[in-house]
Amino acid sequence: MFSKIAVAAAALLALPLTTTPASAQETRAVPLPLAAGIDLLPTADESREGYQRTSFKHWVDADKDSCNTRAEVLIAESRIEPTIEPGCKVTTGEWYSYYDGVTVTTPGGLDIDHMVPLAEAWDSGASAWTAQRREAYANDLDADRSLVAVTARTNRSKADQDPAQWLPPLADARCTYAADWVATKLRWQLTVDEQERQALVAIAAGCGQQPVEYEPAP
Repeated sequence: MFSKIAVAAAALLALPLTTTPASAQETRAVPLPLAAGIDLLPTADESREGYQRTSFKHWVDADKDSCNTRAEVLIAESRIEPTIEPGCKVTTGEWYSYYDGVTVTTPGGLDIDHMVPLAEAWDSGASAWTAQRREAYANDLDADRSLVAVTARTNRSKADQDPAQWLPPLADARCTYAADWVATKLRWQLTVDEQERQALVAIAAGCGQQPVEYEPAP
């Protein structure tokens, strides 16, 4: 006679094997070569009709810890322990602006750049989103590539341009920038126009094994 343990074990073995759902597999960050990531981006014409910056509510305090999105990025990206005054006012730290290779120690010289600018996101598919999804995009702290602290000068030079129109002045930053751009567009299922695609392909040709890593946004 089988023991109770043996019977239970036999019952477990008889159960069908389960696998991880495809949807769960798809949310894992898997590195891709930059060229392969570009190939995944759908091509579509862009339209800025109806765009207003206020369509994207940004710099919110989503987790109610007194630190808004700008402060959260400054705290996360400082290379040293930042000084934070009451009300989550970040006053000192050390930040490396990878667009131009400049180190900054006071946050007043920094902008928090949306890797894919809000206007470009609108052009590329966000115009069809709900207000809640646009807010989530504008305050995306769950992906390191979505928001980046850079010198105000380079951010304002970039404005709302895509890689066909603007690239970081530091040449060594351009492969990383292209990968971050592609990762952000893939994460949020945004499109590229033909000129943008051609520019990204041209950059990727000189980037060797530069990887792209992303997880789809919720």
